[in-house]
Amino acid sequence: MKHTISVTVDNKPGVLARVSNLFRRRGFNIDSLAVAPTDDARYSRMTIVVDAEDRPLEQVTKQLYKLINVVKITELPPDESVARELVLIKVATDGESRARVVEIADIFRSKIVDVSHDTITIEATGTQEKLEAILELLEPFGVREVARTGKVALARGLASE
Repeated sequence: MKHTISVTVDNKPGVLARVSNLFRRRGFNIDSLAVAPTDDARYSRMTIVVDAEDRPLEQVTKQLYKLINVVKITELPPDESVARELVLIKVATDGESRARVVEIADIFRSKIVDVSHDTITIEATGTQEKLEAILELLEPFGVREVARTGKVALARGLASE
């Protein structure tokens, strides 16, 4: 089972390495990792997606709290959080296919962020399922490159991080 964990840490060099190293030592594979400063520049938020099907995640959480720069840890269940990913997709196009690629982008409420003579680059945001769906529809046109962020998530409502 995949778990999404939000970890608020001091915004200092080396913190990311220490946190990811803890997961590595415990044998967890990090499926997705997104890190950025919060609204308070002293802190960063790490959104970590980890597959913890056969291991107790509670043990890792307790050990995370022992790290000196960890401020807060919150597990974000899917029904109690809002989560999104971003993908940039470079698609090969010619005169005939360009309109169809733009139409698919519009259907998914995506943005065309770059156009060249032979490619279109699309920016799409949404759930992992939505991004997989747009990639599947664009594949026949020739997906040349894909760059994808990890999941970012926040608790729903007034629940504070």
